[in-house]
Amino acid sequence: MAERSSIFDMIGPVMIGPSSSHTAGVVRIARVAIRILGAKPQKATITFYNSFARTYEGHGSDRAVIAGLLDFKTDDTRIRNALDLAKEANLEYHFKSVGNASTLHPNTIKISLSAGDRSVEILGESKGGALINIAEVNGFTANFSANLHTLIIYAEDTKGSIAFIADVISHDDCNIATMSVSRKGKNDLACQVLEMDSGIKPITLQYLQNLNWIKEVIYIPDIDS
Repeated sequence: MAERSSIFDMIGPVMIGPSSSHTAGVVRIARVAIRILGAKPQKATITFYNSFARTYEGHGSDRAVIAGLLDFKTDDTRIRNALDLAKEANLEYHFKSVGNASTLHPNTIKISLSAGDRSVEILGESKGGALINIAEVNGFTANFSANLHTLIIYAEDTKGSIAFIADVISHDDCNIATMSVSRKGKNDLACQVLEMDSGIKPITLQYLQNLNWIKEVIYIPDIDS
């Protein structure tokens, strides 16, 4: 099914920078990354692919991604000085570029972060109008937009686990908009990504986190707040 865009998507967000794809979308991808990391990043390796690889400096995508890692919003005037502000925040970063990755979206960015003993790697796509798709998280297929409340669950690939989690969430009157499941192999670690129309209660998150077959629960309520 073809993707549909509203007039608001075409107008784009309130933002700093010349391009919603190269600035606002990149900021939002980076803000997703730090929420998945769950900590203030200390080290970052950012790889720009395809069209991003050729234009990221001229269009300000380098400043945009660092601004997002500092948790600045898309309309924050500090985006212009993000590279200098990263030094003040003790964020060590490194840029890479890959100009010809034919299997990837033209505006793709990979962000690898670490803080203490935690690390995360995400692959994000900037689709224009600040719309994004988080294609992968830690090597698992994800494909979520970050426009809705998002739940990422790493769990053992056990029978009935998907239905069980959906039932638990239903008790919070949460409607699941999209769900994707990716796994390393049969009966191996699986990653469930659920986008929901409304948020879930802290007690529900705590319950899921305490189940012995669930390894990690990450909740992203709203990256634009």
